[in-house]
Amino acid sequence: PLRCSSSQGRASRVARPENARKGGRPHPETRTRGGQAMLAAAARTAARLVARGRRHTPRGFASSAVAAEPPDVIAPGRFTVEELEMQPTATAKPVPSKEALLGMFGKFFSDHMLEADWTADEGWGAPRIHAQGNLEISPAASCLHYALQCFEGMKAYRGADDRLRLFRPELNARRLNSSLRRLVMPEIPEDAFVQCVAKLVAADATWVPPGEGYSAYLRPTVIATDPYLGVNAPSMVKFFALLSPVGPYWPDGFRPITVAAETTAVRAWPGGAGFAKIGGNYAPTIMPQTRAADRSDAQQVLYCTPEGTGDAAPPRHRVTEVGSMNIVVVRRTPDGRTELVTPTLARDDILPGVTRASILDLARAKRADLGLDDVLEQDLYLEDDLIQAHADGRLLEVFGVGTAAIVCPIKSIVLGAGRLDLPTGDDAGRIATSLLEDLTAVHYGRADPFGWSYLVE
Repeated sequence: PLRCSSSQGRASRVARPENARKGGRPHPETRTRGGQAMLAAAARTAARLVARGRRHTPRGFASSAVAAEPPDVIAPGRFTVEELEMQPTATAKPVPSKEALLGMFGKFFSDHMLEADWTADEGWGAPRIHAQGNLEISPAASCLHYALQCFEGMKAYRGADDRLRLFRPELNARRLNSSLRRLVMPEIPEDAFVQCVAKLVAADATWVPPGEGYSAYLRPTVIATDPYLGVNAPSMVKFFALLSPVGPYWPDGFRPITVAAETTAVRAWPGGAGFAKIGGNYAPTIMPQTRAADRSDAQQVLYCTPEGTGDAAPPRHRVTEVGSMNIVVVRRTPDGRTELVTPTLARDDILPGVTRASILDLARAKRADLGLDDVLEQDLYLEDDLIQAHADGRLLEVFGVGTAAIVCPIKSIVLGAGRLDLPTGDDAGRIATSLLEDLTAVHYGRADPFGWSYLVE
């Protein structure tokens, strides 16, 4: 059974629309009946969704993650698979070869896309699959100005039996709704989300390449499209999903990378929105990523949040994520126990990854076979759990996990002018390799002990 940790939602104040100048005179665009109606609809939406958030605001995935208490009932409007409109393209594009996909992650897109619109007055309209193309939105759309947008990353795989499978899509649906609640945007019916995404995969089945390491990357996205300026809860929203055929994330194969410890730039802060998959969490990471690449041979950044600044003792740095992946550490404790550890989600500053949850489930299920005494979700600190453990010879493996790369071994951690070289060197560690093999067996239909695969018909 799927479970989810949840936290009591925090009351939040919804920003008042910028509908008045000095002296309370209405802004020109709100004088019209249409402008007033949109602002009123936004206020109604905010009140309804914030009230819902007070009742149930899931923190994210705890282990196999998804709710101990049932989610709120979501009024689907017309967003159902029964209402799905199919509008096949008249001009099919050539499908790229597998060779063309190498090193081109997210550069090719299939013939079709999935789309649906929502308004505060009418709710969700019918979803539709139509020819993939550009969106037409107002240049004043709030997604372009205030980052009112969120998204998901998921994959479809073609197995050795030639059947298509989605991997745990219900977790992506639930996490998307968690992100939507954080942005005071309307939720999407989870069953309908999964069913309609599967219909997109079926429509563009020829775009899902065969072979180990190959898949179709799916990018469901939700944006606020209100055509006026002002920081408000949205009254107009667009959902769309793209399908992109991809090869192995690392074209050179399953090889360890070097990461740079970042102790100044913070990806997300406790109490913020790090648990949500929103664009505002990603744009600020480009600068630290670029800086790390310029200053060292690092391919990714290891984000470490400072704690204890201002105290007499020097600050410690809590490890959070590595690039856009969750991080996993295998270590030996001073008393000789072997542990697999990933940072806790308790502070809401770490994304609850679907791959993270799956790695934890697999590691717990085969703990004895892996030689693990414990599988833990708890704080990890740069000074104690990486630097000191490395000095003591107790740091065994470090790797990142995520939808795009699946499992990414780490061979070195750059620390200013120095570095920690992991004992696994240029090879992937035994535990990382074993867990990757188990995950890919599910992806490509060779095994499915947990029932994680969703067959696309």
